[in-house]
Formats: sequence, structure tokens, C-alpha cells
Amino acid sequence: MRTYELMMIVEPELDEEALAAAVERVQQVITTNGGSIVSVEQMGRRKLAYPIQRRREGHYVLMHANLERETISELERHLRLSEDVLRHLLVRLDEVEEAVAEASEEAPVEAPAPETPEES
Repeated sequence: MRTYELMMIVEPELDEEALAAAVERVQQVITTNGGSIVSVEQMGRRKLAYPIQRRREGHYVLMHANLERETISELERHLRLSEDVLRHLLVRLDEVEEAVAEASEEAPVEAPAPETPEES
């Protein structure tokens, strides 16, 4: 099992109960298909960078979970069919950590300070 990060943007019109129910449905899909939830963070209602389905705001939800390959396909299917989820992104965390480590190793070395002309 690998750890994944799921970011969802949920309908802005949902009240707190409906939002909690939408997040609970996603959690149920994960747990019934052999996955486990590590953490869930509701980041609140925020303005979108661009309109999605004529909406300018959305509820952001960040979830970390341990998933198998079969769980991922069922989760992706559920998220695409859900009318409450405007957008989602599922990323494997070890790939992100490797990319960050490679980027920090390839960071440019600081150039030496420019030489000042000698005084005569």
C-alpha cells in the first residue's frame, strides 16, 4: 500500500452537513475497497483561480490515505461521477518527495562575489 494525497474542490453551495456527508462518502469508498484514511483536513471555502462550471468559489478538502491500485480506480470513478466534486487531484506522495529531493540536490550553487577593483 502506498500513501496518496487527494485534493478535492467541492460545491460551494453545500452547507456543513452536506459537505461532511460528501467527504464521508469518499472516505467510505476508500475504506470499503481496502484503503485506509490517514488524515482529513477541511481547508474551508476559498476563491478559485478561474471559474469551474460557472462557480467562483469552492470548499477545499485535503485527504491523505493509504491505497491499493484497485482502490484508486474505484475512487477515481466515484469522484468523476459525484456531482458535489468540482475538481480533484490524486498524487502519490513518495513521487512528490522524490521530486522535491531531486530539485534540492540540483539547486544552483551561489556564484562568487564580484571582484572589486584594487585601489591605487
